[in-house]
Amino acid sequence: MRIRSITCFIHPRWPISELVLQKAGIFAQAAKQAFESAGYPVQTVRMATPPFPEFITKYDYAQASAQIAVMAHSEGFDYLALGPALPHIPESYHVIPELLSTSDSLFFSGYLTTPQKEVSLPAVRACAEVIHRAAPLEANGFANLRFAALGNVPPWAPFFPAAYHQGKAPAFALALESADLAVSAFSGAKSLHQARQNLISQVEAHAQALQTIAHRLGESYQVAFKGLDFTLAPFPEPDKSLGNALEQLGLPAVGYFGSLAAAAFLTDALDRAVYQRTGFNGLMLPLLEDSTLAERGAQGVLSVTDLLLYSAVCGTGLDTLPLPGDATVEQIYAVLLDLAALSLRLDKPLTARLMPIPGKKAGDETGFDFAYFANSKVLALSAEPLTGPLAGDESFTLSPRHQPR
Repeated sequence: MRIRSITCFIHPRWPISELVLQKAGIFAQAAKQAFESAGYPVQTVRMATPPFPEFITKYDYAQASAQIAVMAHSEGFDYLALGPALPHIPESYHVIPELLSTSDSLFFSGYLTTPQKEVSLPAVRACAEVIHRAAPLEANGFANLRFAALGNVPPWAPFFPAAYHQGKAPAFALALESADLAVSAFSGAKSLHQARQNLISQVEAHAQALQTIAHRLGESYQVAFKGLDFTLAPFPEPDKSLGNALEQLGLPAVGYFGSLAAAAFLTDALDRAVYQRTGFNGLMLPLLEDSTLAERGAQGVLSVTDLLLYSAVCGTGLDTLPLPGDATVEQIYAVLLDLAALSLRLDKPLTARLMPIPGKKAGDETGFDFAYFANSKVLALSAEPLTGPLAGDESFTLSPRHQPR
């Protein structure tokens, strides 16, 4: 297990406060050293701000984004998330493709839902347009790695692109890459009870060690520790594959019936572990970042619909899905609308990071040369344009489902 990111949440002000960024950089390097000294490798240190439309005027979006990116890099941060575009500020969506092209270390997101628990149809469409316009910006659609559509996501989730801050006081959280814990917990388990206890024990042991260090750092530097996101993030190797972990429970292949139960079981085990939480804390199924999931996608066993279904019981939504390059705004809109509805009806955070790949069609080999991806095949997108009220420009409330008494 390793720390994928120490994510520092700051308010950089505008014009930018160099002192705020310098303090964040000092803290981040001290935190990295402390965790690595305790035996936890740190892959990246990252910075996330409040939603950029809240503290930057629309006339300064481009200048501020470029300037903050340079200054964050100079303070040792690998990546910077400037938070989500907001439904009540429509122009904040439209500028994102342009901002993505200014730096490969910049991440953005866009809200599909409102603080009033509404699905905003204009915001859903705006996010679909961002994904469509960003696809040709970089080879193989890579610019969309740095954009996510958000449904019901709170602040202080440390995984990118969803991360954003709230308020001015500095804070931090840990995004953990811990799929290997699930693989080892389930390998050789004689029963579901044993598999569950194995995972809970491992998570709680690591959480206790990480929290002890985090609280000490927080007190020393006056930076609030928001918690751990033990979302079981994978890496494209078999021993770090969540697809492999699920199949250790007895699935012939992720995507066949029984996969939903396995996903629910794994996430339920994580829910039972006791630790300080922030973010998603579920099962992450990013197809291109997981060697088993990538293989099942290539075999035609695992589909976009399957992955959306599993997110109802476990994970973070739809992540790193290779889609046909000719996917239209209307098709993407339909997918995002379902995800937004699911996030509100189930009262859980969900995201979509979709990757239309220019020049590719369903069934084509992806052909990536990227250490953090496993190759697969482009997934079919079973979506057609919506019509009538679902294609309108209103916002509608979806309340969480309550059981009748």
